[in-house]
Amino acid sequence: MRSYQKSTALYERTKKSLAGGVSSNVRYASTPVPLFFVRGEGACLYDVDGNVHIDYVLGNGPAILGHAPKPVIDAVARSLADGQVYAAQHPRETELAERLCRLLPGAEVVRFATSGTEAVLMAMRLARAFTERPKILKFEGHYHGWTDQTYISTRPSLNEAGPADEPVAVASSPGMPPSALADVVVAGWNDLAAVRNAFARHPGEIAGVIMEPVMVNGGAALPHDGYLAGVRDLCRQNGALLICDEVITGFRVGLGGAQARFGVIADLAIYAKAVAAGFPLALVAGRRDVMDTLLDKGVMHGGTYNGNVQSMAAALAALDELERDDGALYRRMESRGRALMEGLAALGAKHRLPLLVQGLPAIFQTFFTRAAPPRNYRDAAACDRDMALAFHAALQEEGVRVNQRTTWFLSAAHDDAVIAETLAAADRAMAKLR
Repeated sequence: MRSYQKSTALYERTKKSLAGGVSSNVRYASTPVPLFFVRGEGACLYDVDGNVHIDYVLGNGPAILGHAPKPVIDAVARSLADGQVYAAQHPRETELAERLCRLLPGAEVVRFATSGTEAVLMAMRLARAFTERPKILKFEGHYHGWTDQTYISTRPSLNEAGPADEPVAVASSPGMPPSALADVVVAGWNDLAAVRNAFARHPGEIAGVIMEPVMVNGGAALPHDGYLAGVRDLCRQNGALLICDEVITGFRVGLGGAQARFGVIADLAIYAKAVAAGFPLALVAGRRDVMDTLLDKGVMHGGTYNGNVQSMAAALAALDELERDDGALYRRMESRGRALMEGLAALGAKHRLPLLVQGLPAIFQTFFTRAAPPRNYRDAAACDRDMALAFHAALQEEGVRVNQRTTWFLSAAHDDAVIAETLAAADRAMAKLR
């Protein structure tokens, strides 16, 4: 058994001065306590007790080049002497904006922010201002940040969520005002009829439809063939904007994100996480006429740290690596991620476990179910949660770190040797589950 004595003691100490002992509620989800790490390098994290973890959490996705990637760290180090925030523009900002407009589908212009949560709020405000409509349509199981306007029906209990064909908007946290639910319409994902019915129930009221183009947070479910294009067409027919939340999929499933992968371009798209390989950066990209409401209609968007020097330097260096040799890094990640997915599935069969592996090679999830692969939140919620938690704990004891949903993020640092070591550890973990 691994020892977590120092993490446990440090957590008890930290709770006395830091609310809950963590700086984000999602960090509670470790066993036996929220763990404390002292260093990350490549594919591994090192905790205060001396345990080494092959890391598939990767900061919840940003560390696509692995921890402390030298080209990014060096670029940021060189930028430190230039200062951090100017409350003004600088050449790196221009260079990055031009580069992103070249790389991202439908990105006529971009605007920088610091976190995905605030970029989502900007996109929703732009949609409402452009269409002069009040409501946003979102989907069960999709996560768009923790604010009152977005943290709705993210993981609702099914006895609160209402009927599948007309879900009820459910506040996902205490302290959210009932008024926050008034301008949000909720539908089930991967179901064009549900979107069509939502527009019919709210004629002329829906400003935008926001979605994760791959339902990563709710189960790494891929869109059905034709679904993304169908939603885009319904938006056009009904005068609404399509907003793709590519906070996770952007720069992770390819340089052009999920939109390029599935061949559907949204009116607005949100990116964060992997774009700066671990440094805080988010952005909204999209149609110029929509983004011009920032000027033409005076739509407010601000932020002291937007476009800060270090994040711009990090993103430029990260893109150098991601673009190098015509995207060779992505081809390697696809190959290794596919090997890991197939290896885990084979181990499930070996140990006679109802293990399902679903998603894309750079981001996938493992489930325990004998049903069909989950296609939406309700399907994913019906899978065996207790077994998933047991697998998470068993993997941790074998030196492999995934989150409690058993979501797996891959990085360029997960080479063939790391994948082989991971599968050997997973083999031992599954033996314990039997």
